[in-house]
Amino acid sequence: MKESNTIKKIALVVFLVAIGFFGYMVYISKALSYLSHDPKACINCHVMNTQYATWQHSSHAREAACIDCHLPTDSFVNKYISKAVDGWNHSKAFTLNTYDHAIKISDDGARRVQANCISCHKSITSTLSSNADKYHNFDEPYVENGRKCWSCHKEVPHGKARSITSVPHNLGVKEVK
Repeated sequence: MKESNTIKKIALVVFLVAIGFFGYMVYISKALSYLSHDPKACINCHVMNTQYATWQHSSHAREAACIDCHLPTDSFVNKYISKAVDGWNHSKAFTLNTYDHAIKISDDGARRVQANCISCHKSITSTLSSNADKYHNFDEPYVENGRKCWSCHKEVPHGKARSITSVPHNLGVKEVK
C-alpha cells in the first residue's frame, strides 16, 4: 500500500512539473500572442523584422494587419487551421534552423494573399478584368489566369528591398506612433 502511494506522489509531481514546463514554454514563446490580431506577434521571431518594418511604413499599415492579408478571411475555422499549420511550420523551421534566410511565401500562403488582394480590391480587380484586353500585355496571364497581384505591385506592402541595410531600425523594430 505504501509503495502505491509513493508511485502516485511521484506521478503527481511529474505531472505538475510537466504542466509547469508547458506553462513556461507558452510564456517564453509568447504563444498566446499568436491568437491575437496584433502584427507584433509576427515579429516574435527576429527573422520577420524587415517584413514588419517595411509593412509598418506602407499604406497597408493603416488598413490591414498581417493576418488580413496572409490568412483566409472566409471563415473562423479556416483562419485558425491556417494559423495552426503556419505556426507549426514556422516553429519547426526556426527551431531546427532550416528556413531560407531570404524568406519566400509558400504556395498556399501565396494563394491566400492573392485571394485577399482580390477580395479587398474588388472594384479595381473587376475593372482590370473587364478592361484587360485594352490595358494589359497579352503575353502575360491575367490575374484570373494565375498572374499574381505582386508581379506588378512588387513594392506593396513590403517594399522593393528587404535587407538589413534597407530598413531603418530593423534590428530593434521601432514603434511608429
